[in-house]
Amino acid sequence: MNTTLYYFSGTGNSFSVAKNLASILGDTNIISIPSVMKESSEVIPPSGKVGIICPVYDAGIPVLVREFLSRLNIRNSSYVFGIATFAGTGGSALKMMNNDLLEHNTKGLDAGFLVKMPGNFPPLYVPPSGLKVTKILQDADIRIKRIAESIREEKHQKIGMFILSSLMQAALYGGFAKSVHTLDEKFSVSDACTGCGACVKVCPVKNISFENERPVYHHHCELCCACLNYCPVQAIDLSLLRGTKGRGRYHHPEVSVTDMNQGQGEFL
Repeated sequence: MNTTLYYFSGTGNSFSVAKNLASILGDTNIISIPSVMKESSEVIPPSGKVGIICPVYDAGIPVLVREFLSRLNIRNSSYVFGIATFAGTGGSALKMMNNDLLEHNTKGLDAGFLVKMPGNFPPLYVPPSGLKVTKILQDADIRIKRIAESIREEKHQKIGMFILSSLMQAALYGGFAKSVHTLDEKFSVSDACTGCGACVKVCPVKNISFENERPVYHHHCELCCACLNYCPVQAIDLSLLRGTKGRGRYHHPEVSVTDMNQGQGEFL
């Protein structure tokens, strides 16, 4: 039976999960959520299984993904599952995904899964590197194989309570969602910028253009930090929390600028 995977990814983790899962399941279409948000119409997947894959932001899901879920019609879907990629905690993101689906459909998630991936938010923590990244990704591959087995068998899995994660979501997510689109004002670009344009190419919502050989942000940011983490010379910094100067960067080692560019939507 055909499977459709909708994904949102800033630094390649969720895209990598979607790609790996598709290779295991076979007969699977991978569609970036930004690309389908170009249109304002209802999103109706082909009949079969449907998966939503995205990262955890402030114990919830990206604002764009919530907008997508409000337009997703799963009436023809035999089995619907969500996968949240996370670095710290984030089970409540699955709960949010389920609740958002239920607001506009007669059913929600049949199952929800968590996949631990390397962290990519330097203002909060120094991202892992080297062997630590390798180990996390190896463990993720094992986890994805197990998830694929559950999807093949259409196993139903109740979304848990995730008390700590839910408390974090209650405390943090509202403020994040309210301000996220203009948080790009906190990005700065140093003279180290070479004008390569990687930041423009990787932004999933095309929030960045190039003017006078420098990136310019247009205030529909999702704070995915693709621009920050894919800049080859670390010319971009983010003035939030502890800042990003000297705090390292991370993007999935097997997801290129070209891969990210192919998943862009049209928002400018």
